[in-house]
Amino acid sequence: MRIVLVSGIWPPDVGGPASHAPALAEALVARGHEVEVVTTAAGTPVPTPYPVRFVSRSLPAAARHLIVVWEVVRAARRAELVYATTMVRRSALGALLARRPLVVKLVADEAFERERRSGRYAGTLAEFQRVRGGARVRLLRGTRNLALRRARRIVVPSDYLCEIALGWGLRPERLAVVPNPAPELHGLVSREEARARLRIGGPAIGTAGRLTAQKALGDALAALARVPGVEFLVLGDGPLRGALEQRAAELRVTDRVRFLGAGTRADVMTLFRAVDVALLTSAWENLPHTVLEALAAGTPVVATAVGGVPEVVLDGKNGLLVPPGDVGAIAAAIERLVRDERFRATLAEAAPRSVEALAEPRILSRIVGEIERAV
Repeated sequence: MRIVLVSGIWPPDVGGPASHAPALAEALVARGHEVEVVTTAAGTPVPTPYPVRFVSRSLPAAARHLIVVWEVVRAARRAELVYATTMVRRSALGALLARRPLVVKLVADEAFERERRSGRYAGTLAEFQRVRGGARVRLLRGTRNLALRRARRIVVPSDYLCEIALGWGLRPERLAVVPNPAPELHGLVSREEARARLRIGGPAIGTAGRLTAQKALGDALAALARVPGVEFLVLGDGPLRGALEQRAAELRVTDRVRFLGAGTRADVMTLFRAVDVALLTSAWENLPHTVLEALAAGTPVVATAVGGVPEVVLDGKNGLLVPPGDVGAIAAAIERLVRDERFRATLAEAAPRSVEALAEPRILSRIVGEIERAV
């Protein structure tokens, strides 16, 4: 079967879909399927053994959206199915125009995320479902529901998001909860080698992902300012890099923060292998891949208790949960894990075991099964 895989980000981008989509493409190819990718990216995608159609993010938004739809249509006409990890509306329209079935990986509520990013809303995703919203919100919800109702199968990575989606009136039999995968550790370097590669000589914390408002890295920097003697490594790039560098200077922590820029998934794993604590300060999330990557690498996580995060970060067992936006709590959790070596070692030992059931081959096989079931 030939499958069109649509992803909003792609390596060398760092982030959930940039990890998931290539791994799924490889799993599909290994199962005997053909894959063609449609993606937007900030730069030239890394080489792959399958075709990647790249739409530049530098294009005006309207033009970019239309080109994505056209690329999905063009690819889908030669394929049997469209699988969308993101860009669900554009994928649904492309699949409709090409008369091909659609499978969706649902990772977010776009109406909610747009309202959060714009500053027009500050509550949780669950609370947002009870908000009527203005014309923009109602339009986004309406088009979202039209797109999702076209999907034969909808994969959601957390029970939290599944409950949200059921509230939209989606049919339960079309929904499948398949958690995001924890990566395999073949070729993962030792902690000592990882620290040497990154020139880490003392206590260090790290995070990976796009530098956007969602990640609330300003809170991370403010927390760092309260924990002396700790270095903070940030892997990834994005529109807020300049603002975050300026904020680090204002907080006088520039000498303890390293912005590493974009990297590969191997770079992400090396980072999490090297640091003492992985940090997630997001204002909202579903089930972030970076948390699973950190746990698989044997690194305890300090994470905000948002979305499906508490389904994998078990407070006091493989990490510590903190309220979103609470700089004091974030700083206290970092301080505790960095200073209490015995407690950190206990959590680090438990971390890989806590995600064994989410081993990447097993999870990818389940997603491939959902795709095959849709035809």
